[in-house]
Amino acid sequence: MLRGLYTAAAGMMTQQRKHDTITNNIANMNTPGFKESQAVARSFPEMLIALMQGEQEGGNMRIGRLNTGVFAEEAVPVYVQGALRETGNPFDFALVSDIQMEGLTFIGGKAYNAEGERVPQPQAFFTVENADGEVRYTRNGKFSVNEAGELVTPEGYRVLGRDGQPIVLLDAETQQPVVNIQVNALGQIINALTGQALTTAGGEPVQLLISRVDNPERLIPEGYALFRLGEGEADGAVPVGPGDNVEVRQGYIETSNVDPSRAMVDMMTAVRMYEANQKVVQAYDKSMEKAVNEVGRV
Repeated sequence: MLRGLYTAAAGMMTQQRKHDTITNNIANMNTPGFKESQAVARSFPEMLIALMQGEQEGGNMRIGRLNTGVFAEEAVPVYVQGALRETGNPFDFALVSDIQMEGLTFIGGKAYNAEGERVPQPQAFFTVENADGEVRYTRNGKFSVNEAGELVTPEGYRVLGRDGQPIVLLDAETQQPVVNIQVNALGQIINALTGQALTTAGGEPVQLLISRVDNPERLIPEGYALFRLGEGEADGAVPVGPGDNVEVRQGYIETSNVDPSRAMVDMMTAVRMYEANQKVVQAYDKSMEKAVNEVGRV
């Protein structure tokens, strides 16, 4: 009888984890570049059930297998392209990416190989540097310029250029800050007043570093729509190439890919399933109460 109690309790904890994940998605519906997460649930390892018999009766008799519960294994981000919203701000940027790979078929934003197995589709990200000098990836292109002329995120993280260094918006000749810029589809930054491309100290054109992550499921969410790769996986991100179907849109931001209607339905489903498991726990509690207080007297 207690086995069923534990199974129902595990179901309650799983639904609570799902509810927390959906709540976080709803809270970030207005966060640019936010990617919703889906809680993945799986059953506990199966147990082999056998009827214990004495040696005189020929040993144990196998009954079958039994799952002892369920748990929320992880919350997996969904990297579906969000809608673009025009802002008119020259320092707002959005990525439009649909990176194709040979041998894969793309249906409904999902990639499948020749065997019909689902595989992750490569994704493109802006590349930034946090306060500790560590590389992070984001789809939130709502940038601004700090006092040093550096392009930064809302959290103050510096945006990296193609050369791997923070982007500084300075005129190469006058060394004065450039506030009127144009950015083409490749991410190259141009002085809107002179029409000349901004250059680095080494004479190279200033260009946003757009990174391609071939397996985005390896990314670890950090909050603020930021992601990172684990230790030893830095080679999992490379600059986008000419053949990658990636464009930079200036004056736009990518909205979150959270579907409010579906999120509310999923939240109500989690609540109802939590209540169902709660009823099972209460039923077991009443059964045990009767067994102790009534049956135990006999």
